[in-house]
Amino acid sequence: MTKRPTILFYCQHSLAMGHLVRSFALADRLTERFRVMLLNGGRLPAGMIVPPHVELINLPPLGIDETNQLVSHDKRISVERALDRRQKMIRVTFEKLRPAVVLVELFPFGRKKFASELLPLLRAARNEDTRALVVCSLRDILVCQRTNQQQHDDRAAAVANEFFDVVLVHSDPGFARFEDSFRPSIPFKVPVRYTGFVVPRTTAVSKLKTRQKRIVVSAGGGIVGEPLLRLAIKAHEHLEQDPKLEMKVIAGPFVPEESWQELQSLALERKRLRLVRQVSDLCIELSSAAVSISQAGYNTCLDVLRAGVPALLVPFANKHEDEQRKRALRLQQLGAVKVLEEKDRTPEGLAAQIRSLMDAKFARPDLDLNGAETSTELIESMLESSTHSIADFSGETSYAN
Repeated sequence: MTKRPTILFYCQHSLAMGHLVRSFALADRLTERFRVMLLNGGRLPAGMIVPPHVELINLPPLGIDETNQLVSHDKRISVERALDRRQKMIRVTFEKLRPAVVLVELFPFGRKKFASELLPLLRAARNEDTRALVVCSLRDILVCQRTNQQQHDDRAAAVANEFFDVVLVHSDPGFARFEDSFRPSIPFKVPVRYTGFVVPRTTAVSKLKTRQKRIVVSAGGGIVGEPLLRLAIKAHEHLEQDPKLEMKVIAGPFVPEESWQELQSLALERKRLRLVRQVSDLCIELSSAAVSISQAGYNTCLDVLRAGVPALLVPFANKHEDEQRKRALRLQQLGAVKVLEEKDRTPEGLAAQIRSLMDAKFARPDLDLNGAETSTELIESMLESSTHSIADFSGETSYAN
């Protein structure tokens, strides 16, 4: 049997867990053609299943707090000690594996705080003796609301030009394009390929003619989800007159303990309301629901579309994060969802929106959801080339502003 080439896949989820969910889905498909070693830099949620055949190395877990500063999720070690240990683990893993491919999620378009461990890895992958194909795995829409956005984009372009062979954008170009949220002032020389959206394998989604009269409320990982979850539980009070209506509130594995306790108190003794920390497959939960209420993360939106459930999106946004709002508004323009306006973000307003959605019909946009398969095929075809130059395989031109 021919030995499969090895991919060293780096993923750092810092605030929510969407990056890890997408990376697991991609790694799962990659194992069909490659040996995949995944470096996980964030917390691994309890009960989250690692895809079969994906070899996982958990680095000392780091994340970002509400002030945008690095924090250690292992109370036994400091951030500085964790960074030092992580860099050594990454170096040793690379030297032992000698991977054919180094696949990095988001960097250099984000994760600047992790450059101290990523730049040595990229230099090693560029070394003549240990040369690897270097690939960036990127979501559909980037954050582009920083105070120093032009400086950020120019720095990212310079790093990508120096170290990366290709950028794989996990989007349908008819929905969102790379240049919509990345505009460097210097020439961007790295080929960009659109793969379609990456979705995980899942049990066949139910095609029920009639759905249960159940509202599913979710908030991704849960770190920034408490305001939405609290609003939904309070809105339930205005829906209790309907004896057949149920609400299931999924808080998320990373909801802070204090917030979890407060949500439990708020939900206590409410009939036909169930509060849980997490579920194994949100898409399956939504496939039999009457309405979905959620934020607008990449994975959640794709679960909504695949389930075909009437959906109300309440995107998370602050002065630095605008990606979810942009995604939500684009889906609303396609007629696929409704976005909850600020004026309706009251218990009474949300309850009224839920009632209006019960029998609503939404469009099902024809978006490419084969991102994991296409990414696998692209990487394999690049490796089959006589060199690591991928110019012959880039269907997209470089972007220069």
